[in-house]
Amino acid sequence: MNANFETKLMQLLDQNKDEIIKIRRYLHEHPELSFHEKKTSEFIENYYRDLDCQVRHCGDDYGIVVDINPDKPGKKLAWRADFDALPIQENNELPFKSQNPGVMHACGHDGHTAYLLVLGKCLIQLKDQINGSIRLIHQPAEEVTPGGALSMIKDGALDGVDDVIGIHVMSTMPTGTVQLHAGATQTGRANFDLTFTGKGGHASMPQLSNDAIVAGSYFVTQVQTVVSRRLNPFDVGSVTIGSFDGAGSYNAIQEQVKLKGDVRVMNEATRKLMKKNIKQIIKGTDVTFGVKSELNYDDNYPVLVNNQDLTKKVENWIKESKIPEVTAVKDSGVVNASEDFAYYAQKKPACFFYVGCQPEDGGIYPHHSPKFMMNEDCLIICARSAASVISHYFA
Repeated sequence: MNANFETKLMQLLDQNKDEIIKIRRYLHEHPELSFHEKKTSEFIENYYRDLDCQVRHCGDDYGIVVDINPDKPGKKLAWRADFDALPIQENNELPFKSQNPGVMHACGHDGHTAYLLVLGKCLIQLKDQINGSIRLIHQPAEEVTPGGALSMIKDGALDGVDDVIGIHVMSTMPTGTVQLHAGATQTGRANFDLTFTGKGGHASMPQLSNDAIVAGSYFVTQVQTVVSRRLNPFDVGSVTIGSFDGAGSYNAIQEQVKLKGDVRVMNEATRKLMKKNIKQIIKGTDVTFGVKSELNYDDNYPVLVNNQDLTKKVENWIKESKIPEVTAVKDSGVVNASEDFAYYAQKKPACFFYVGCQPEDGGIYPHHSPKFMMNEDCLIICARSAASVISHYFA
């Protein structure tokens, strides 16, 4: 590769950084839930239409794969960005806030898409200087189990790929920081839907009923013992009951309650242990209260494991590039959230790292909050960090 490749790529990004912001704001103003419409997918496809690359639909027809130098000998690097929004009503005063009621980019995926589109355009302009090939993966449905990654992998998104990398902006991390962690990095996840059915009746005659609310309440308290009494204190795990639906009147004993739960783990052995014990507590609740349970337990996103060697290289490459906007490159430690990028990491050596996007006022607007906001300075940092890694990868 030309020794000046990284310099040229950085210069092109600098010339196009306003375009990154423009695209991000357009996507933020027009968010879309994956698999509902194809407008975002079509926007991405049209962006590449007149550029010298190969573009194809991938997965469940919403994903887009872009190949740069597809037939060129050498290593093949995949770079992934997600593009789905969330079913959330936006609650802030941004001039480009969502125009789609009840739908919002509350996780930064609009920014992921924007930086990768412009980076891709710049890479295509310099493609003759790349000693190998690059595959850009624009993935839908990260937010929707089982995750868009699975269908894209099944449809060949990683075929011929040597390594795969991705970035997520993080509102909990200061803007200017790039953070990453080798090994197990993000939690694995399971969700469950649980229904307890008893016998409804009048509050004045509880002896003639079987109160599903009492049974459900018992389960909520007892399931916390899975973490406190069944898990090794040195392991990581959590159980959250996010919904308890037993609405009724003052004097009616409810026949049925519906619960929704969330489980997080940091290794697959813990996943199996927690699932087993949750089921045991459900059976015990059935016997104790004379109710019948119905459980739908969905083991979905695996633990995200960053390849040790690749992650160390990424860290060193970004440090070596001395990107002006980057104030620190450091270890993020384990990140609580789950990510379907984990499926890519099960198939290929992978590195998933983070770019801080904390707003200038110092406030933290959590991901998936209706008040979510990012410092858009993070977007050029994403693009420059990716450019650094790509330049060194093919050196």
